Amino acid sequence: MQIRIMKEFPGHMRLGLAGRVPERDIDALITVAHQCMYVTKVRVYGRIAQMTVEYTPVEGARGSVIGHLCSIGPEDIEKARSEYAITLAPRAYRLFLNLANLIGAYFAKRWFLPAPIRAAFTVAAFLPFLKAGIDELLKGRLTVPVLDAAAIAMSFVKKDPATAGETMLLLNVGETFEEYTRAASENELITSLLDIPERAQKIEDDQEISIPTVDLAAGDLIVVRTGMAISVDGVIERGEAAVNQATLTGEPLAIPRGVGDDVYAGTTVEDGEIFVRVKSEAGDTRLRSIVTMVEQSDALKSEAQSRMERMADRIVPYNFLLAGIVALATRDLVRTSAALMVDYSCALKLTGSVAVMTAMSNAAKMGVMTKGAKHFETFAKADAIVFDKTGTLTEATPKLVRIDPIVPEWPEEEILRLAACLEEHFPHPVARAVVNAAAERGIKHRERHAEVEYIVAHGIASSLGGKRVVIGSRHFVVEDEHVKIPCALVKKLEDDFHGLSPLYLAVDGTLVGVLGLQDPLKDNVKASLHMLRTLGFKKIVMLTGDAEKTAERIAAEAGIDEFRANMLPEDKFAYLDELKAEGYVVAMVGDGVNDSPALSKSDVGIAMGQGSAIAKEVADIVLTGSDLESIVNLRKLSQGLIERLDGSFVRTMAFNSALLALGIAGVITPQTSSLLHNGSTVAMGLANTRNYISVPERPQILVEGEAV
Repeated sequence: MQIRIMKEFPGHMRLGLAGRVPERDIDALITVAHQCMYVTKVRVYGRIAQMTVEYTPVEGARGSVIGHLCSIGPEDIEKARSEYAITLAPRAYRLFLNLANLIGAYFAKRWFLPAPIRAAFTVAAFLPFLKAGIDELLKGRLTVPVLDAAAIAMSFVKKDPATAGETMLLLNVGETFEEYTRAASENELITSLLDIPERAQKIEDDQEISIPTVDLAAGDLIVVRTGMAISVDGVIERGEAAVNQATLTGEPLAIPRGVGDDVYAGTTVEDGEIFVRVKSEAGDTRLRSIVTMVEQSDALKSEAQSRMERMADRIVPYNFLLAGIVALATRDLVRTSAALMVDYSCALKLTGSVAVMTAMSNAAKMGVMTKGAKHFETFAKADAIVFDKTGTLTEATPKLVRIDPIVPEWPEEEILRLAACLEEHFPHPVARAVVNAAAERGIKHRERHAEVEYIVAHGIASSLGGKRVVIGSRHFVVEDEHVKIPCALVKKLEDDFHGLSPLYLAVDGTLVGVLGLQDPLKDNVKASLHMLRTLGFKKIVMLTGDAEKTAERIAAEAGIDEFRANMLPEDKFAYLDELKAEGYVVAMVGDGVNDSPALSKSDVGIAMGQGSAIAKEVADIVLTGSDLESIVNLRKLSQGLIERLDGSFVRTMAFNSALLALGIAGVITPQTSSLLHNGSTVAMGLANTRNYISVPERPQILVEGEAV
């Protein structure tokens, strides 16, 4: 692409382009320009062949930005354009262009055409309104298009085509504003969730090609190098790398990964090169999920929004009834027309949808992905909230602080080696703590066992030399696996591991060691739980599979009055069933596979960002991080949305009712009613684009031009 610098100061350039940019290519050019890691903002002025680029003014940034822009070719634009099924940036100039066309055409006909020809144009312009109204009537519906057609037809009945033309102009201007407001809100939602499409380097016939992650299938082979994000879950077939799993586990340090190790989507290769075999289909990627969510938003409406829209549709027949009464009472077509010029439907639908999309956008900016607006309303109404312990209330990086060998044949080092070998297959915080402890001590734990099996009831099973090996909670090892432990040893272990989370390791039915993990409480848990109480939660409960004493310590530190220990997944599920039977609206917060049944049972399930894929799948709301303050902000936002929807309903009903009264009384003309009605609809829609709460946006890590 040919560019010339027209104006420049640090961090900002205005560039001239070789020629005009077609409208269909503007979004694509913006997208490709953003692929330079330093670029922060791009505007393209296609008609005058210019663009402005803002970038981070650090050493080397200017040269990288210019080099990147110069390298953009037609194939890059075509490729970017083909990857988006939706328009990413409704531009304000397009709004003004549409308005100029509407208003300019209207006044050009009014000033320069003779009256008969003007009337003919007005009749032609009325035909689309008439057709829309008739189509609705044929479907047995009295809706806004019928109202509009009737109001315009009333002017023709009065032999006043000029008024009919004014009415259609006002309706078209109002519709243009409404469409822009809705599109801008939808765009804000999409862009807050989506930066650029995820891509992967696929190996095909010994050739490396770049393809969208959505096109990957199970069994494909991809390569990931230093600085690149891993876009799918898979298994390393070749190579070694240091993989940063902070987005998954919260760990700040990279973990060595090699042949046979699992790697996960959303993590980053800090150093090295690995060839990864894709484990599962990649169809449900972030891009596709977001587009689907927006396209299917009707199925995700909150009850308050749906209630507003149902009422909006039901009111329309009463507009006709009112117009009929006015016509019979006054015999005045102007006043009858005024009764048809104002409806409630447009304002109620626009303000409701804009309020909801703004809420979803605000939530995304603070790191909360909501799978439908209805979950905001449910969370706003929830009066009981249940927390899992590990990784939810406690830090996502527990530390291994104690290892007790039980039999002489298994010294401390061998216990840790085997435990790390088993746990390395799972991204759960407890598993990472064991693996990290082995790494810190320089203990190598390459696989010496058969395939591992994860048991949802807190345990892992495998085999070593033909002997069954298990590691997990005491319940799992003793009750499920029937490992015998003398009563005296049980009492000693309870005393020795008081306040710790113990992991029991047994080989061939014999307990060989116990590992103790310290699971510190997150810094802001106590304050966040206090805020949730002030925001209306009557019952706050902690559920955990850990021992009673460990649960008691965490509950006391967090300020939680009620907790349940030694809970299996089915126990958590049953407990939530009890709460719902008591009449509570229950929110469940968890992160593990074992929390999934309870998340699905709750009225609204919330999965923590470092949680398992299953937990995120069944949850209604997913946090990108692990900070409980996000839940506090989500509660405020949810309650704010309900208040805004209710307020929009009251204001719409009051203002439009006043317009109807003034129009019927003859105080204002039908055209003034239409102008004020459409103007107020747009104004209330724009008012609902305000942020609900002020919170910092979630940080983004830039990796080779991609925001992860």
